[in-house]
Amino acid sequence: MNIYSRTIKEINKMLINREIGAVELTRYFLDNIKRKNKEINCYITVCEDKALRKAEEAQKLIDSGENISPLCGIPYAVKDNFCTENIRTTCASKMLENFIPPYSATIVNKLEEKGAVILGKLNMDEFGMGCSSENSFFGPVYNPWNQEYVAGGSSGGSAAALAADLAGFTLASDTGGSIRQPAAFCGVVGLKPTYGLVSRHGLIAFASSLDQAGPMTRDVTDCAIVLNEIAGYDPMDSVSVRKGFENYLDGIDRGVDGIKIGMPEEFFNTDFAPEIKEAIFKAAEELCQHGARSYEVSLPSVKHTVPCYYIISSAEASSNLARYDGIRFGYRNPDARNLDELYKFSRSEGFGKEVKRRIILGTFALSSGHNDKLYSKALKVRRLISDEFKNILEKVDCLVAPVYPTTAFKAGGDNCKDPLKMYLSDIYTAAVNLAGLPALTVPLGLDSKGLPIGMQIIGKAFCEKLLFQVGHAIEKIAGRIIPGVKS
Repeated sequence: MNIYSRTIKEINKMLINREIGAVELTRYFLDNIKRKNKEINCYITVCEDKALRKAEEAQKLIDSGENISPLCGIPYAVKDNFCTENIRTTCASKMLENFIPPYSATIVNKLEEKGAVILGKLNMDEFGMGCSSENSFFGPVYNPWNQEYVAGGSSGGSAAALAADLAGFTLASDTGGSIRQPAAFCGVVGLKPTYGLVSRHGLIAFASSLDQAGPMTRDVTDCAIVLNEIAGYDPMDSVSVRKGFENYLDGIDRGVDGIKIGMPEEFFNTDFAPEIKEAIFKAAEELCQHGARSYEVSLPSVKHTVPCYYIISSAEASSNLARYDGIRFGYRNPDARNLDELYKFSRSEGFGKEVKRRIILGTFALSSGHNDKLYSKALKVRRLISDEFKNILEKVDCLVAPVYPTTAFKAGGDNCKDPLKMYLSDIYTAAVNLAGLPALTVPLGLDSKGLPIGMQIIGKAFCEKLLFQVGHAIEKIAGRIIPGVKS
């Protein structure tokens, strides 16, 4: 039975029609992981026994003939910064190399209740800090389209596993672009939901006011299917929004007739790859031919996105990561002779270079004498950016923009050795997190190197339905690229 790169919708139909069983399907993905993971390095932990046990339970639900979830029996994998009960959760860090949580994240519990089958935990940039998935204690993640290139980050493992056909869908987190950028690099669909729509309970914190959980899938319809199952109020998350159920599949194929699309000049006047610009303009043009209208809009304050984002995110990271002290949990240096050495040695050995860099930056931004100059001002700029997005999105229905200045770059190349260059590349994605808005990355085809090109669609808060509608229209126009297969 050929199930290579089948969508959730297609696999669900096969399961219901008894064309394949949940255990057989799970074994298919587990076999793929055994064959391919050494090359791509997208899994940190594989839980084969649990996966097969859950697949048997899912098959019983399917056989019962009850009205089951479309995710019942679908194998998936989770970024390794979501807690999973009795399954190692490392954040790709030496600090948490052997941490086994006593509970699961809310969205993992939701999927388990629906009968989805967890395959394992996925590699990432340590604590979500990076955009290439090379800042991992467990080694870099490689792009399935061409293993000389990075998979993006910080959710590189989530995108690569999907592109390499090592999971039916994946869960990831997005703090400044960590779902959207690797999705673009690996040619899959990635959604950063509105802040507060999907519970963060059990997501190990990087920057709490920016972190958001979301799905990666093979196509836009699958993304809506997964969001239907993971969205919703959670009393365990203090910023979770009380919002009634919304079926994100409703109207997904309605088309774009009458939809107003904004193209921010501050994004398109920057220096990014001509092939990406051409692909986005072509997609916008095609949307207009199907009834949409495009407008040039302006977001003057987004030019301050990068310093604003790195001050706020690093300040929050320095506070959140203060808990890893070698005493309560996490790595503990065995040679420390006193409390001071225990703190110093455990943290300096437990954290990687990029994490230490951000902690230092954040601690400096919060320090006496610099708080008013840096952190307080960054919060004011954040408000300006948020207000500008709100005002523009009252005039247009959504915005389209690049995700990253280039397609995937070479692993171990100059980009990775220049942190400032990497930080500056977040200009297109981090502003969306600062504003708390939803954004959807969709593939537009391949560049001249045979690497995927992606585009993001940005919407008003809680307007994910419209993003899926526009994304679905783009998918029909651009055609779906089969992940991991070169043309």
